[in-house]
Amino acid sequence: MILQALAGYYDRVSKEDGSGIAPNGFQKQPIPFIIQLDSEGHFKGITDTREGDGKKKVARTFTVPKAVKRSSGVSANLLWDNPAYVFGRPKSDKKKDGVKLAERAKEQHESFVANIKNTFPDSSDAGIRAVIKFLDRNDFTDIFSKPLWREIEESGFNVTFQLDSDTELICQRDTVVKTITKNVGKVEGDDLLPCLITGEKDVPARLHTAIKGVWGAQSSGANIVSFNLSAFNSYAKEQGYNAPVSQTAEFAYTTALNTLLLKDSGQRIQVGDASTVFWAEKEHKMEEWFKDFFAEPPKGQSEQDNEVIKALYSAPKTGAPPFDNDLTKFYVLGLSPNASRIAIRFWYQGTVGEVARNIRQHFDDCSIVHGQKEPEHLSLFRLLVSTAMEGKADNIQPNLAGELMKTILAGTLYPMTLLSSVIRRIKAEREINYSRASLIKAVLVRETRFYNRKEKEVGMSLDPENKNTGYLLGRLFAVLERAQESANPGINATIRDRFYGAASSTPVAAFPQLIKLKNHHISKLENRGMAVNLEKQIGQIMDGVGDFPTHLSLQDQGRFAVGYYHQRQSFFTKKETE
Repeated sequence: MILQALAGYYDRVSKEDGSGIAPNGFQKQPIPFIIQLDSEGHFKGITDTREGDGKKKVARTFTVPKAVKRSSGVSANLLWDNPAYVFGRPKSDKKKDGVKLAERAKEQHESFVANIKNTFPDSSDAGIRAVIKFLDRNDFTDIFSKPLWREIEESGFNVTFQLDSDTELICQRDTVVKTITKNVGKVEGDDLLPCLITGEKDVPARLHTAIKGVWGAQSSGANIVSFNLSAFNSYAKEQGYNAPVSQTAEFAYTTALNTLLLKDSGQRIQVGDASTVFWAEKEHKMEEWFKDFFAEPPKGQSEQDNEVIKALYSAPKTGAPPFDNDLTKFYVLGLSPNASRIAIRFWYQGTVGEVARNIRQHFDDCSIVHGQKEPEHLSLFRLLVSTAMEGKADNIQPNLAGELMKTILAGTLYPMTLLSSVIRRIKAEREINYSRASLIKAVLVRETRFYNRKEKEVGMSLDPENKNTGYLLGRLFAVLERAQESANPGINATIRDRFYGAASSTPVAAFPQLIKLKNHHISKLENRGMAVNLEKQIGQIMDGVGDFPTHLSLQDQGRFAVGYYHQRQSFFTKKETE
């Protein structure tokens, strides 16, 4: 189903004008350096296509002949490759034998030259003739003397050729395009087998093109479909013949996925360790908006000004076409690295209407009182890093990000690991901020709605009518901390730093001591009106608590955190109002 959807996306986009997707037999490839030749094959200069500064330079992407599949053998690309293949000069490596590297580079260069001559045996094309003359001279002294050569050799960046009188690469000339297009799918001696994607009999692809752009995977690419060991073979079938996919369908799905994974693609986001791509069965506005629902807003733009989120909520009010009933199919795919392969972290297929409804429900479930400068809707990244140690993206649990994304899209229960992760971080760091309180509230609200429980659940802001013990104890803890802060202005550490973990999990072990401390703190207050108000608040909360419980469940620990957060926010709100 995944490969079928990707192949369908290629078929759709390839028919759109200006899509920029590579035709069959070609691929999009960053090419940092271009060797300029005249019509006689003489070297004229090196063009650096990169833009940016320092290590952040980004090479321009070109449409070039499809790369060959390499393992440990020697196999050259057509008219573009790394310096070892093009010039016979290997990338230096102190850990390897220099003599062997040179011998292998010579073999690679011979393969590169032979590939061009075999593909174009009697070509009259000026560009092909120039490249062949240049390579046959086998004198690259002028290139090696250029300042850019050292960087080319040490980095192993790809290079290709261009006539100094042309604006297109030699590998993009009409002769090359026609030759490659004519030869696509021609494999002699192979039996026709039913393709698992199209269902039609065709020549199967023995090896599948590597998928590039997955964060954390090998820079040379990795595979979704791969049979590289004899243990994976069945009935004497090897490699791609174990799961026959036609060469046409293989090109379609790999090209589509590589296009979606490009760095400048507007249809990819990073969700934890999962490189996530998304698309619709036909051109749709959701393809442009989906990224904005989950990504951080651009600098200078607040979440409140996010037009995409506004449209999600206001479409029915403004008379715009509502998304809720849109039956256009929509797909979301999360990929993560797994050695030389790519693992499917999550896969979602539904409709635009389902996605719109479920994203809006997610925002509603996460909605909670917050400061004026805080965004109205938190990005997925901010939610996830609130569960990670030290708030670092690298510390986000691998499975958690994918599970949360899938939950949002499908509208199902949030994973309980999300709640436990947030509570664990709160106890470790003793900080209950907006994003953590928002996540806890979302988990609790959705669980109550899913199981149709009649108990009163946590709301957006302080709810004096909520009599849940965990919620009340969280409020009580916040009031006790307020009394300590008022009695000791500028105090560095409060009871939250010493007692939060015990108070939120085993109240009976912490609160009796906290009540004693409270009496001491309130007695120090010079403002007797404040002292009376604090005692009144404590008494009202204690009336609903009764005896302190021996322990709180995970859910009640979550309610404790939300109750504490609500009570703290109410203090700030009253101060601002006054």
